[in-house]
Amino acid sequence: MKPPRFSVRQLRWFFILSTLSASLMAYSSIFEPPPEVDHDRVTSSLYEGGRFHNTEVRHQMGLVDGLNAMVRNITDKSTDAVPSTPVATAPLTPEALLDAPDQSLWRLGHSTVLLKLEGKFWLTDPVFSERASPFGFAGPKRFHPAPIAVADLPEIEAVVLSHDHYDHLDHDTILALQTKVGRFVTPLGVGDRLIAWGVPAAKVQQLDWWGETALAGLRLVATPAQHFSGRSLFDNGRTLWSSWVLITPSSRVFFGGDSGYFGGFKAVGEKFGPFDVTLLENGAYNEAWPDIHMRPEQTVQAHLDLRGRNLVPIHNGTFDLALHAWTDPLENIVVQAAQRGVAISTPRFGERLDIRAPEPGVAWWRTPSTAGSRAKQRVDTALHTGTVVAVTGYSGAAQ
Repeated sequence: MKPPRFSVRQLRWFFILSTLSASLMAYSSIFEPPPEVDHDRVTSSLYEGGRFHNTEVRHQMGLVDGLNAMVRNITDKSTDAVPSTPVATAPLTPEALLDAPDQSLWRLGHSTVLLKLEGKFWLTDPVFSERASPFGFAGPKRFHPAPIAVADLPEIEAVVLSHDHYDHLDHDTILALQTKVGRFVTPLGVGDRLIAWGVPAAKVQQLDWWGETALAGLRLVATPAQHFSGRSLFDNGRTLWSSWVLITPSSRVFFGGDSGYFGGFKAVGEKFGPFDVTLLENGAYNEAWPDIHMRPEQTVQAHLDLRGRNLVPIHNGTFDLALHAWTDPLENIVVQAAQRGVAISTPRFGERLDIRAPEPGVAWWRTPSTAGSRAKQRVDTALHTGTVVAVTGYSGAAQ
C-alpha cells in the first residue's frame, strides 16, 4: 500500500499543530510529573516497564497516522462538529436531588453521571470546567453549562474515576469538590495525581482491575477496559484505566469510562451481570483509533455482552473530540439499538432517570429546525417503541 501523500498546506498545518501541541503538553508536564506506581500494588492488570498495557493488542498510531489524524482534524472535520444552537438541559436544583427517590441517576455532561444509591450520592468522572484541557484558553469547549454547579451539589459519598484524560479528570473540578466528597475511588496511579494536587491521601482509594471496596452499602469493583492514559507527551500508560461495577442490594450499574470493544465486556457480564443500566461510551470514535473508542454498533454489542437491560449512552453531547458531527453518536446508536432489540434511554442533561424503570427519553439533540422532520420522527419512534427503523438519508452505520 502506498503511503499517503500530503499537500504543502497540510504539511504546514501539521507543523503548526505539532509545534503548538508539543509546547502546550510539554509545558503541562513540567507542572504535573507522572506518578510512580508501586509494582507491588499491581495484582491483575498488565504492568511492564513502568507502564500499564492493554490485555489485547491495540493498534498503535505511527508518525504517518498521527500526521494524517492531525491534518484531518482541520481539513475533514464535520461542519456540524459543534451545535449551532444551545444544547437543551434540564436545570437541576439541590432540593430536587434531595427529594428524588433512591435508585436515580442524572447525566450532568460527557461522562459525568450523578447517582443516588442507598441514600447517598455518587459521582463519576466529574468535569465541570469550561474546557477539557490543561488550559483555560485552548482545548475542547463545553457545548452547554452543567445543569447544576459544583457548589450546589449535595455531599458526595464517593467520586469514581475511570482514568486521567482531561475529559474525565479535571484538576479544578476535583479541588472544588474535595471538601464535600468522602472518598475518591480510582484506578492505580490516578489517585496519586489527586494526592499531588492536594487531596488528602486518607480520602483516596486506588484499585487494580478486579479489586473492590464497599462504601455505605455500595459494592464497587474496578473492572478492565481497553484504553490508555496520560496527561502529557511523556506519561502514556503511567496510570491505569478501568471500568466500574456498582452493586447495591436492589440494583446493578456498569460504568464503562472509556474503552474500545474487547473481550472484557463479556467477562464482566458473566461475572457480575445482568445490569439494570449500562453507562457506555458512545462518541469520539474514528477509524484512525479503532481500539480505544467504540463505534455505536460496538457499544450496543458491549451492552449485550454485559447482559445489560437498559443502555444509557454517555461520552457525547458536551465536547468536540473527533471528526464526526456532534449528533452522529446519538443518531447512530438509537438505530443500532432498535435493530438489535436493545432498550435505550437518552435523558437530557439534568433529567432524572429511574435506574430500575428507565424512560426512553427523547431526541433532545435535534435542533428546532429539524423538529418536524421525518428523520426526527423515526428516531423518536425508535426511542419509544424499539422498532427497527431506517432513518431517511442515514445508513445506520457509524460514520
